[in-house]
Amino acid sequence: MTGYTHLFIDGAPTPAGGIHDLPVLDSFTEAAFASYRSASASDVDAAVTAARRAFEAWAATPVADRIAAVRRIAAALRERSDDLAIAISREVGMPRKLAGRVQVGAPIAAWDMYADLAAGFKWESRIGHSLVQQVPTGVVACITPWNYPLHQITGKVAPALLAGCTVVLKPSELAPTSAFLLAEAVEQAGLPPGVFNLVHGAGPDVGGALVRHPDVDMVSFTGSTRAGRHIASLAGSDIKRVSLELGGKSAALVLPGADLALAVKATLAGCMLNSGQTCSATTRLLVPRASLDSVEAIVRELLSGYRMGDPADGATRLGPLISKAQQRKVLDMIDQALVAGARRIAADAPLPAHGFFVPPTVLTDVESGMAVAREEVFGPVLVLIAYDDVESGLALANGTDYGLAGAVWGPVTAQTLAVARRMRTGQVDVNGAPFNPAAPFGGFRKSGIGRENGRYGIEEFLEPVSIQLPPAFLDLNDI
Repeated sequence: MTGYTHLFIDGAPTPAGGIHDLPVLDSFTEAAFASYRSASASDVDAAVTAARRAFEAWAATPVADRIAAVRRIAAALRERSDDLAIAISREVGMPRKLAGRVQVGAPIAAWDMYADLAAGFKWESRIGHSLVQQVPTGVVACITPWNYPLHQITGKVAPALLAGCTVVLKPSELAPTSAFLLAEAVEQAGLPPGVFNLVHGAGPDVGGALVRHPDVDMVSFTGSTRAGRHIASLAGSDIKRVSLELGGKSAALVLPGADLALAVKATLAGCMLNSGQTCSATTRLLVPRASLDSVEAIVRELLSGYRMGDPADGATRLGPLISKAQQRKVLDMIDQALVAGARRIAADAPLPAHGFFVPPTVLTDVESGMAVAREEVFGPVLVLIAYDDVESGLALANGTDYGLAGAVWGPVTAQTLAVARRMRTGQVDVNGAPFNPAAPFGGFRKSGIGRENGRYGIEEFLEPVSIQLPPAFLDLNDI
């Protein structure tokens, strides 16, 4: 097992001052393959102080130079693609070949995408006699989850740096390796000291110290709704700006006349991606009551294709969950649903000899009031719910505390699009249209505050400033 005892503060690897070495488990072997020394409170203070000291100069750095720095980071990450894929696959459990594309390739491409967007971004505009500047928010604490570690880091750190903010990153202690490889890439890219800083440790300790630090101007957090509520309350005491991307309980609403086989196959695949460890996964499949038997038959046939096994094996389609605790939580929720009257469509598949596995599970006879239909499971569990008419189906789709994502399947008509427009979620996929990394991503209600991705992700780290000009200034050439 490799032990890492350094953080990254003020432009250089820095010995961690904490007393805890936090193990990182291989989700398949269940054994620790690395450990990372936790930061101390003084380390957090040093990181924030470095970011504060670097802020003014970085904010004044020409946008073209910030773009060039981000492109150098992308190139340095690309050199580490194999190491990133192996580490994330071991931590999270996603099959390695898929992790190379989804967990590594897509986030690295996003660094270059953000750079492209920054090059065309409108940093100043005129409204009548006012000059409106977009200026960086300041020092940003980025606190990221374990399920898509590099993707979530990228969605915060890249646009924050391009906006002219300085950053202190606190990754999940369960999947921290990609953050440390990013620190290596930042060092290789030659960013000025203090612009990017990395601390490590448990959320309540290190994350809490970051959120409470008086020199942090903004907190960007992705994680559970419970943790997001706590972070918002801490940040609110100092009126810090917050961006929260939280939980989801997304519905795929199948309308009469939809391609039933395609809708079921795509929804099941989306639910099972990353073993269900996806906040925006469609985990509720809402179908016309007359179609329920057909849907169950399609599901029964498809489930056999989700082979569980070693993520390093190219034949594996469903890997383990990240931890024993997560496995136990998901299995308990399945058992509770069965006791409440839900029915498992296929027989419970035998689990591999080791690894934090949950078999691919589809539950039917599910009522909308059951916990499994209302609460985020974060495992490979899809629930089928029948509805009687489109209005009741739409009410079911919108009838949870969440509003992160959703899907509509139906004929290519204005009516299908009208239903999609009425879904109260941050993003809606129609008939399997692919994810768009340039479009805004975020949620309604308890799914969070703010938006990530594309130009919206850059705007999240900017503040508009209005400069009111008298007539004599309006004809100057440099405004």
